[in-house]
Amino acid sequence: MGSRSKTDLAYIAGFLDGDGSLMLQVKLRSDTSRGVRFMATLCLYQDTRHEEPLLWIRKVLGIGYISHRKDGMTELRVNGFASIQEVLVKLRPFIRFKIVQADALLHACALLKLKKISELCEQELRTLVDLVFVIRNSNYKSNATLSKEVLLNRLGLTP
Repeated sequence: MGSRSKTDLAYIAGFLDGDGSLMLQVKLRSDTSRGVRFMATLCLYQDTRHEEPLLWIRKVLGIGYISHRKDGMTELRVNGFASIQEVLVKLRPFIRFKIVQADALLHACALLKLKKISELCEQELRTLVDLVFVIRNSNYKSNATLSKEVLLNRLGLTP
């Protein structure tokens, strides 16, 4: 992670609280034994006309990538279990409004960075499914259509 002070981390956590999202997504994959893959994402959003804070945040964190959307928004995305965990551990003391999502995503990343999905036991898979829905239900908006029952079935678990 890049150079940062507590003030910088507090600012970034505040930005995440206001203009960011934490996601634990389930991507359907036919090329895996379980038929799914988990993807952790931390995303910060800003109108492209005012993208400078995102560039600064990326520099401070030393991680992530910037993308420009067609709707005039710019995103700073951080993906990967180890990367998300590293960032959230630093930001966690300063997060105020997305603490439930942050804690759930930290828990999920701790599980997923150590083992491949095929190596997870039934209880770990059930925990991950629960964490997906903790995060989803704590977020303001979700367009997700995958139900808990369908996800459990895809993972070979009975609801």
